[in-house]
Amino acid sequence: MDPAAAPEEDTLVAPAAGKGPRRAGKGNWSGSLIVASLTGAFGSSFLYGYNLSVVNAPAVYIKKFYNETWERRYGFSVDESTLTLLWSITVSIFAIGGLVGAIIVTPIVKFFGRKCTLLLNNVFAVSAALLMSLSLLAGSFEMLILGRIIMGVDAGISLSALPMYLSEISPKEIRGSLGQVTAIFICVGVFTGQVLGLPEIFGKESRWPFLFGVIIVPALVQVVILPFLPESPRYLLLEKHNTSKAEKAFQTFLGKDDVSHEVEEVLAESRVQRNTKLVSVLQLLKTRSVRWQVITVVVTMGCYQLCGLNAIWYYTNNIFSKAGINPETIPYVTLSTGAVETLAAVFSGLVIERLGRRPLLIGGFGLMIVFFAILTVSLTLQNNVHWLPYLSIFCILAIIASFCIGPGGIPFVLTGEFFQQSQRPAAFMIAGTVNWLSNFAVGLLFPFIQSGLQTYCFLVFAAICFAGATYLFFVLPETKNKTLNEISQAFAKRNKVSLEMQEMNHYSGERKSSAEQESNFTSSVDNGETKKGIV
Repeated sequence: MDPAAAPEEDTLVAPAAGKGPRRAGKGNWSGSLIVASLTGAFGSSFLYGYNLSVVNAPAVYIKKFYNETWERRYGFSVDESTLTLLWSITVSIFAIGGLVGAIIVTPIVKFFGRKCTLLLNNVFAVSAALLMSLSLLAGSFEMLILGRIIMGVDAGISLSALPMYLSEISPKEIRGSLGQVTAIFICVGVFTGQVLGLPEIFGKESRWPFLFGVIIVPALVQVVILPFLPESPRYLLLEKHNTSKAEKAFQTFLGKDDVSHEVEEVLAESRVQRNTKLVSVLQLLKTRSVRWQVITVVVTMGCYQLCGLNAIWYYTNNIFSKAGINPETIPYVTLSTGAVETLAAVFSGLVIERLGRRPLLIGGFGLMIVFFAILTVSLTLQNNVHWLPYLSIFCILAIIASFCIGPGGIPFVLTGEFFQQSQRPAAFMIAGTVNWLSNFAVGLLFPFIQSGLQTYCFLVFAAICFAGATYLFFVLPETKNKTLNEISQAFAKRNKVSLEMQEMNHYSGERKSSAEQESNFTSSVDNGETKKGIV
C-alpha cells in the first residue's frame, strides 16, 4: 500500500462512535490473535508435519502388513521390489494429494473465505484418519494409501490457506513472527509423530494404526474453537465489501475499539482494487510488475523442498543406521532431531522481526551447505574412525537447525508479503504447486540418489542450497516492516517497470479526493453497511 494513502502510526485518528480521540498504536499480540494463529496452525500445519514423520517409526510393521495382506489374497509373498514400490508409493503419494489441494485451494478460499476453508478442510483430515487407522482391521493396504492421498489434499489446502489467513490478520509489525507460526507447528507436528512412534507408546506392531487415528484430535480442536474467531478482515473488506464485519474482526484481533486507522489502510488498497477481479495463475504470470516476485517464490519454495530436509525425515532411520547407530537406539536419537527443529523454528520466530527475512534465509542455506559437506566426509570415512558416526549425527542436527531458522518458514511469509489481495490466492497456488511437486520428487527419487551416489548423495542438496542462496543474495530485498508498495518498489527496477508507471498502475485512483473515493467505494457495497474511516 502507498504510505501516503494512510496516516502514520502515531497520527491522531478520528474517534469511533462514543469514543474519544486516541493514537493508533503499533499492532501487538492480542489474545484473539494468538488463539487464532495457534488453533489454525494446530489443525493445519501441525498435521502436515505430523504426517511427514508418522510413517517412519511403523515402517517395518506396515511393510509386514502389506506382505501378509498380499499373501492372504494371492497365496504367495510379495517380492522385494514390489514391496519397495508399494512403500515408496505410500510415502510419496502424500505429495500428490498435496498438489491436488494446492491446485483447488484458490476457488475455495475465494468462495468460502480463509477461516471457513480451514474449517471445511477438516473433512479431509477426519476421513483420512479413519481410512488409515482402520486399514489393518479391514485387511486393506489400499485404505492406507488412499488415506495418505486424502491427507495430502488436506495438507495442500492448509499450507496455502493458513499462511494466507495469518498474513491477513496480522499487523505488519509482527507479520513475520506470526507467519513463522506455520513453520513452528510443522516442526511440532514432526516431533509429535516421533514421540508417539516410540515403542513405549504407539510404535508397536499392534498399535501402529493409532498413530493415524490421532490425526482426528487436532482436526476436532480446530472445528470446536475456530468458529468463534473472525474471518480475515482484509477478505471481508476487499472481497466481501462488508466494512462492519471487517471492523469487528480488526477490533477482535487487535484488541482495541478504535480501528479506523487499520480500516483506512485497507480501504486505500480497496480503492485500487475496486474494479479488479481475482487474478488467475496465467494472469499473474503475465503481470510484469510481479514477475521477479513470482520467480523468487518459485525459487524459495523449490529450495524449501529440494534442499534435502524431507529426505532426512522420510529416511532418517536408514541414515542413522548407516551412521552406525544401534537399531534399538535409533527412535530416541530421531527424537532429538524433532526437538532441535522445534527449538530452531521458535528461535527464528523470535528474531525474524529484528534480523529480517533476508539474512535468516540466506544464512540458513549457507549453513546447510557447510554441514552437508561435513556430513558427506563423515559418512565416507566413518568406517575408518570410530567417532565419526557421532559427527554425522551432529551434522544432521545442525542441518535441521539451519533449515528451521530461515528456509523452513520464511518462504510462506514471503508469498503473503509480495502480492496484493487479488493476486495472493494465485500466488499461493503457484507456491503450493512448486512445493508439492518438489516434495514428491524428493520422496520418490532420494532412495535412488542414495543408492547411486552412496555417501556423496547429500552433495546434490548442498548444490541446490548454494544455487538458492546465490539467487536470493542478488535478488531478494528485505521485506521486514515494509508495505506492499515499498516491496513492489524494491522489485521495480528488476521487473523493468518504472516507479512512476508502477505507481500509476497500482494507485491510479488516488488522484481523487478521499471523500470521493469513500463515496465510490460505498456505492459498490451491496449490503449498505459500509462506514467511512475518517482521518
